[in-house]
Amino acid sequence: MATEDKNRATAAAILPLVGGAANVASIAHCMTRLRLGLHDRSLVDDEALKALPAVMGVVEDDTYQIVLGPGTVARVTPEFEQLVEEACEAAPAPGPGGPAAVSADDLAAQGAAIKAQQKAKNATPFKLFLRKIANIFVPLIPALIGCGIIAGLNGLLVNLQWLPAVTPALAAMASGFMALIAVFVGYNTAKEFGGTPILGGAVAAIIVFPGVANIDAFGQTLSPGQGGVLGALGAAVLAVYVEKWCRRWVPEALDVLVTPTLTVLISGLVTIFGLMFVAGEISSAIGTFADWLLSNGGAGAGFVLGGLFLPLVMLGLHQALIPIHTTLIEQQGYTVLLPILAMAGAGQVGAAMAVYFRLPRNESIRRTIKSALPAGLLGVGEPLIYGVSLPLGRPFITACVGGAFGGGFVGLFNQLGDTVGSTAIGPSGWALFPLLDGNHGLGSTIAIYAGGLFVGYVAGFLATYFFGFSKDLLTEFNVSQEPAPSTIAATGGTAPSATPSSSGGPDTPDPGTDPAKAPAGV
Repeated sequence: MATEDKNRATAAAILPLVGGAANVASIAHCMTRLRLGLHDRSLVDDEALKALPAVMGVVEDDTYQIVLGPGTVARVTPEFEQLVEEACEAAPAPGPGGPAAVSADDLAAQGAAIKAQQKAKNATPFKLFLRKIANIFVPLIPALIGCGIIAGLNGLLVNLQWLPAVTPALAAMASGFMALIAVFVGYNTAKEFGGTPILGGAVAAIIVFPGVANIDAFGQTLSPGQGGVLGALGAAVLAVYVEKWCRRWVPEALDVLVTPTLTVLISGLVTIFGLMFVAGEISSAIGTFADWLLSNGGAGAGFVLGGLFLPLVMLGLHQALIPIHTTLIEQQGYTVLLPILAMAGAGQVGAAMAVYFRLPRNESIRRTIKSALPAGLLGVGEPLIYGVSLPLGRPFITACVGGAFGGGFVGLFNQLGDTVGSTAIGPSGWALFPLLDGNHGLGSTIAIYAGGLFVGYVAGFLATYFFGFSKDLLTEFNVSQEPAPSTIAATGGTAPSATPSSSGGPDTPDPGTDPAKAPAGV
């Protein structure tokens, strides 16, 4: 069976076992799992799913997750999406009835459409290049997180003068990866740009080799690690192009000997006598500019960065910040930008809480918020963004306002001399606490970051509560999801009924009305 047919067969086997296309509210995938938002969890046949040859297991979290494994999931998901789309297009149109309430499913569908449109817009050469850069650094994040937490633990033990026999070992664990991060960047770069990964790693390894301290370039003695991850990135890209050139011109009989040799030789010479110096100057400039920006205009810079980060994520431009974060961590031990940017998530959480209170009749949206809020507090904001605030429109803007005020708070303390940084990239929200570091002790750093989160929550909440809804928007969305008894009797229990708030503002459900069944999340 062809690979495409096999993937479609897998998708076709999964679909009826999760209740069919009508039961699927949202579709997404991560590295290994197909993640489904479902209308009715009881329609899923867990045992039959687990029995499918392609399914490694199922996990129930905020979404229903079917484990297919790396590679497979990326191929099965588009087939699954197409099957659901085809089934929805073939379904008969709903009959006439009362005004339909806008549910969390409707918001999720709008959010998915917006996300798909934005993804299509992001398919420009520049943004595709940024995506390649992100693909180089994202696999390094688990090691950065693990080593960062160990570094924080080691710093705490050193300050408390506890376990002096253990702290040198912890220091080695925390620093070993960072000492060789250039090699991993070179390996991933060559892999992403279509070269031989190990050759990219070999050329990048020159940067961290202690022997470069005996070499002079541009009138300076080189230092091991000079140029850092930016130098490794450039060296590996060059190696890919040299390798591809060799593959075109070197005879096949000599390829196995000549191509690797010329790739390392040519790329290595250019790296030693050019890229290391240039990348070192750029890296130093990045660190100097970040320090200057926050020291001289921390509050304003934090306000702008915190307010613009969510739109940057939507546009895909946040990927350009990943090498900058990594460079700052490599130079200073932490990145001062991430705690500020993390305030965007705080504004998002505050906005979602305001939506919860402003739509007391819409149990579907409120349940979505309740299910997605814990993830939002831990820095995973996508369910709230694409399931709640972005489809609603105004709450997305007011969430950015909350992020701006939180970022301004953290930036202000940086301006006053209390640096707040993160020893790794990836986590945000509460998940960032174990990775915090600064120049005035852990207690001060934690207090400032926590204060920024609080400001972001409050500002996002207030901005959304008072400015996030027009009267028309409240009238449209603040409706009950429970069918009226007369409608149930007339239609056999299938037609929905919506009761708009008479004032267009917040209201409470009618006494005695039970909450309707709604999806647990998006």
